[in-house]
Amino acid sequence: MKHSDFRRMMEDEFGSANAAVIASTLVLPTLDQTADAALASGRRPREVWLDVCRLQGVPPERQLGVDRPVRDTGVE
Repeated sequence: MKHSDFRRMMEDEFGSANAAVIASTLVLPTLDQTADAALASGRRPREVWLDVCRLQGVPPERQLGVDRPVRDTGVE
């Protein structure tokens, strides 16, 4: 997972305003820091995402994110 995937999944799950607040203020007990701080310190985005999910009660079926349609690149 890339940082951009983490941000997109946060916004998909919590909405853009709430995602920013959660990432910057909610201290994740298992990491003893916020999601933003954890990412800045080099933690893997997937690890941070799963910690946010556990703390916020995101059900397992939504932890993989929203299905996105495959983009047509025009190349065959």
